[in-house]
Amino acid sequence: MGKRQKPEELEVGSGLVLVDKPAGWTSHDVVGKIRKLAGTRKVGHAGTLDPMATGVLVVGINRATRLLTHIVGVDKTYTATVRLGESTTTDDAEGEVLSTRFANAVTTERIAEAVAALTGEIQQVPSTVSAIKVDGRRAYDRARSGEDVELDSRPVTVHRFDVLDTRRVDGGKLVDIDIEVRVSSGTYVRALARDLGEALETGGHLTALRRTAVGPYSIDQTLTLEQLGEDFGYIGLAEAAAQLFPARQISAEEAEHLRHGRRITASAQSEVTYPAPLLQDAPAKPDIKDTPTPAVLKSRREGLTAAFDPAGELIALLRDIPAKPGASSSPDAAKAAVAGPKAMQAKPELVFAQAD
Repeated sequence: MGKRQKPEELEVGSGLVLVDKPAGWTSHDVVGKIRKLAGTRKVGHAGTLDPMATGVLVVGINRATRLLTHIVGVDKTYTATVRLGESTTTDDAEGEVLSTRFANAVTTERIAEAVAALTGEIQQVPSTVSAIKVDGRRAYDRARSGEDVELDSRPVTVHRFDVLDTRRVDGGKLVDIDIEVRVSSGTYVRALARDLGEALETGGHLTALRRTAVGPYSIDQTLTLEQLGEDFGYIGLAEAAAQLFPARQISAEEAEHLRHGRRITASAQSEVTYPAPLLQDAPAKPDIKDTPTPAVLKSRREGLTAAFDPAGELIALLRDIPAKPGASSSPDAAKAAVAGPKAMQAKPELVFAQAD
């Protein structure tokens, strides 16, 4: 994982900490713990996990917190257990049981049909105890204060919805289904459990949830809080950016221009190195068949490129935009601005290195 030191010896830099969040902890609790271990207040996370959930929580420290906004929107993978036969107030095991309906008549064929209907691009109504804001207040705050909360449906994508195992519980009255899903950002697995139960006319809720991947980061890369307390490991800022974005090597002179917020020549006109899973999208490697990671695909959609100086330091995230005569830019980029109406320049969207 790189940059591993004992906390008392740590001279903390900037990077991403991949935590295997334990059950019973909020994401805010984990951030507080990392602040203590890293000795810095500049800590944030890239996507909340419910207290009952475990698994991958991406935490940024120091300058790497500026990468988190580009990680929040990536696809995520979960394993979970859905219990058919009971509906709860929160769509998971932490809520009160609202209704009980026998699930003994549910067949594997019906489960497969209902799962298929919830796969792909669907409309989903989030759980009433979600963190979505309604008139400035979180939905869960309103629900817990006794208000009737009605949320609008919204489009989400369930890329994969696999049934791993099915077990009959309580003499067959209840059915537990182990599933694995890969979903777009904003998808609630609790809502999938609820909707699966309603489709099967039994009701349903989530009894276990574990996030196994966030974009390119998998559960195999995580460390527990206990392990971090003994040996604080994190992915350095430059390495993290290289995993998330196409990389462009720039000269020392270009790096200096970027440090001062100036535009440089367009990345499309330079040699760019793509993370391995993205090679099929690289113009020079059209024959590669590897599937791009969701995080890298998102960075492609955003049009962002990570710029690294000759020493390997991450200088800035760049975006190619139409050239603007008179904009603050390097001499080469200024020449490009008068080359024609289709000329492009690379604008520093986010500068990590400070100007001298």
